[in-house]
Amino acid sequence: MSNSIKLIFFVGVALVCTLQTAWADRPNIMIILADDLGFSDLGCYGGEIETPNLDSLAANGLRFTNFYNTGRCWPTRSSILTGYYAQQVRRDRIPGVKRGGMSGKRPPWGALAPVRMQAAGYRTYHIGKWHIDGMPVQQGFDHSYFLGDQARFFSPKRRFLNDVALPAVERDSGYYATVDLADRTIESLKAHSVNHADQPFFHYLALTAPHFPLHALPEDIVKYQDRYSQGWDVVRETRWQGLQKAGILSNEQCRLSPMEMETGAPYQRPKDIQAYGAGEMALPQPWDSLSQEQKQFQATKMAIHAAMVDRIDRELGRVFQQLKDMGEFDNTLIIFLSDNGCSSELMIRDDGHDPQAAPGSAATHLCLGPGWASASNTPFRKHKTWVHEGGIATPFIAHWPAGIKDTGEVRHQPAHLVDVLPTMLQLAQTELKPDTGGPEFPGESLVNAMVENQEIERDFVWWSHEKNNAIRMGRWKAVKTSSTDWELYDLSVDRSETRNLAGENPQQLSTMVNRWNETRDQFAEDIKE
Repeated sequence: MSNSIKLIFFVGVALVCTLQTAWADRPNIMIILADDLGFSDLGCYGGEIETPNLDSLAANGLRFTNFYNTGRCWPTRSSILTGYYAQQVRRDRIPGVKRGGMSGKRPPWGALAPVRMQAAGYRTYHIGKWHIDGMPVQQGFDHSYFLGDQARFFSPKRRFLNDVALPAVERDSGYYATVDLADRTIESLKAHSVNHADQPFFHYLALTAPHFPLHALPEDIVKYQDRYSQGWDVVRETRWQGLQKAGILSNEQCRLSPMEMETGAPYQRPKDIQAYGAGEMALPQPWDSLSQEQKQFQATKMAIHAAMVDRIDRELGRVFQQLKDMGEFDNTLIIFLSDNGCSSELMIRDDGHDPQAAPGSAATHLCLGPGWASASNTPFRKHKTWVHEGGIATPFIAHWPAGIKDTGEVRHQPAHLVDVLPTMLQLAQTELKPDTGGPEFPGESLVNAMVENQEIERDFVWWSHEKNNAIRMGRWKAVKTSSTDWELYDLSVDRSETRNLAGENPQQLSTMVNRWNETRDQFAEDIKE
């Protein structure tokens, strides 16, 4: 063997050894995304629903208090997996620009996270909801179980294994979606430990609960059947006290927002509300003003919602145990969050609603509605689809024993979904570099914020969804709905957006609205053909 060949050989061996060492040091990454979970639905965020596994994750990890989503399901998923604002990759509409939206197709430079993580040496797995253009394996995942039917928790008709369609599930077969997603996750983790133990993994678990329809296992509903007869006014106040006790918010930062009696569902479907019967209502009311029939109907709906959240926690406990059994729990960064705030929607779709069937069963199609959605989003205003805090503020738990040492703490730095991919790539020890033709990534890595509690350097966070617009710059937030003028809030003392300071600070508002407009114009330029 010549000296030059020997040199190439030894360099190659050294490179392999270096990569193997890096793989041993780099964490696995698991993102767990709930669907329509409210800010205060978890025990560790002040709620009364029993979530011991997620509470333990928070107690031995971190909770962020100012973490933001997009206010809607499909834009959130694109932001997590591309690292861009959804409007930048045509996955939500830019005001005044026709292209983009729920059926929008990403530009060629809008590659998903699994492609970038594969290039860094990670195996990539997807389980659950998708709601992105293309199919999961086609878009870079090594393995996928895609549950494409979120309307049937007991008998989904649309499912795909590695992009290949599976048979529909028969009703009354014993199937329940949240259990199935945990089973599939555990199967993929077991297969990874057998076949790819020399590689780290990126695992994306996209739950379908607690999104409507309110479907839950009977034994879970029984656990909460008497819990909510006290009503949403009492629950909101109790959760507000719980948030303060947990250190998430304080009286100096926030107050419990008044119930917005004029804010109902974002899409008006009066025939559906009528079909629910006399117990349903289009707008929230003080609990004491409800009839006994309304109280019973509404309390039952919240019991089903709580049962769905409780079941999420139980099934995640099994997933966490699998990570422990593999010896990977300590060196896996687990991130838990929600795609938007709780939903006030009231609608009947797919298999319809049988008012004579047991509430929460497969034949029913109940929705939580605005009264209980306000409780789930305590202490904030509004709901999913709006970009006031109730629509865009999410629980965000980060757990990584090998890297996060200041456990049980909270982090108050404002952060956004666009920060997730930069965080992943830093931990994967790979460069955060746009593809050819793509703009710079707008997010920042959260690693130093998590590990060292450092500030996150950014100028602003930006929102737009269905003409509901907002921008946050430092402590200031400018926000408007599709039918109102811009409002201005100082979130350092008014996180619940109860005192509009637009008239007192016109220059501050003008500066922020101008920045919002400039950003909108830049995003439109990014996706111009």
